[in-house]
Amino acid sequence: MTSNCEELRLRLPHIELAAQVYGPQEGKPVIALHGWLDNAATYARLAPQLQGLRIVALDFAGHGLSEHRPAGGSYAILDYVYDVLQAAEFLQWDKFSVIGHSMGAIVGLLLAGGLPERIERLALIDGVTPHTLEAEGAPERFGDALNAQLRLAKKRKTVHPEFRRAVEMRMNGMTSVSLEAAQFLAARGLLEVPGGYSWSTDSRLTLPSKLLLTHAQAMAFAKRVACPVSLVVAEQGILLGKAKAGYEKVIRELDFAVTTLPGGHHLHLDDEAGARLVADCFNRFMQSS
Repeated sequence: MTSNCEELRLRLPHIELAAQVYGPQEGKPVIALHGWLDNAATYARLAPQLQGLRIVALDFAGHGLSEHRPAGGSYAILDYVYDVLQAAEFLQWDKFSVIGHSMGAIVGLLLAGGLPERIERLALIDGVTPHTLEAEGAPERFGDALNAQLRLAKKRKTVHPEFRRAVEMRMNGMTSVSLEAAQFLAARGLLEVPGGYSWSTDSRLTLPSKLLLTHAQAMAFAKRVACPVSLVVAEQGILLGKAKAGYEKVIRELDFAVTTLPGGHHLHLDDEAGARLVADCFNRFMQSS
């Protein structure tokens, strides 16, 4: 099931973001956050099935139809947190809930830990705490990231000769998605350029983070979250894949409601059945007292 949505431009003090808006004006305020290299269309199947919510699904900076950061800027995950806060200010929402997938889930958790008084509920899809690195590994990672930034200046974005080819590449990306999911994301994320089609995402998004939080810092954010949290984990997703040991260690320390559902990392977008299962879970969660 899909439905029409409104397009919105959020003119923030430091950048202009795009968004898709679902649900009635009087619905409970929700900001929905997508994963890395995706865009707001990740909620095209799920958002229409969520009841009583006013959902503003953002394109993160550098993604979808949003502006890119200025020259010399970067895409540190903590900067996304500030973008979401400024989006809430633009919308005049003092308190709101967050739905987040993957990187969007991490951004939502960091915001809820940093400003717990602003977040009413946190609904997470196959993502929870940020990737971490202990202190002794920080200098080497920082150096590697600087070198990667230098190399990027010499690279050109890939141009796909056909729309179909670009969709196929997205299907088989770092986290594979269904054909329909790739089509949803491509419809919002591909630009026609000389020679074919290219993704609108900023090339700097592919750079490694210069610095990461330590495990202790990440858990401090998670433990400071004061609102109810519902975490949906995909059976074939990233949390139960290579990261399973780390995820299990994290979740043992947190009082989050966890629901494991069949499907891959994009279970909410891959097909209607997966979207329905996630919607059933989140409708109960969002409407509960």
